[in-house]
Amino acid sequence: MIEIEYIVKDSKGVERLRTSDKKEADAYDRTLENAERLAEMLRADQVVPSLPDAELEELTIYLARRARDVERILKGKPPEREEPAAEASVPAKQSKAQALRVAG
Repeated sequence: MIEIEYIVKDSKGVERLRTSDKKEADAYDRTLENAERLAEMLRADQVVPSLPDAELEELTIYLARRARDVERILKGKPPEREEPAAEASVPAKQSKAQALRVAG
């Protein structure tokens, strides 16, 4: 039996996700790319100059995952709230994927 495994790495080459679900890997890759763009914008504009990199990463990944709600808020609409445990989970399919947190 052949099993295909997808590995998602951040721009620094650090492994962030390992899964057999291509759709999940692509979605997580887009989330990381968007988070990196947000972090670059926040640093370039000196919005949070003293925020440690690890906290900035956590903030931007959160915002990238909640992009629909951020967009709704910017349009003057309330966010579509989920249960707190659901939004905190890294990928939804823990049985298929392992999320790897990077410290620092």
